[in-house]
Amino acid sequence: MSEILKAVIVNAATGETIERPLTAEEIAERDSWQAEYEARQAQAEAKATARESALAKLAELGLTADEVAAL
Repeated sequence: MSEILKAVIVNAATGETIERPLTAEEIAERDSWQAEYEARQAQAEAKATARESALAKLAELGLTADEVAAL
């Protein structure tokens, strides 16, 4: 079953609320934003993993925590 995505428009002056289905263009834009968000999340996770790996390798070389922090 397909979920119908809706836009909610609220008129702050009158309090009127209007709900309508998203257009195909709005859905495509939403999907684009979602893909961009997921790519950024993956990039941040990869960066954090690389940092942890680098810190572990420095510790294996015998550097102290203070020496690693100074780098």
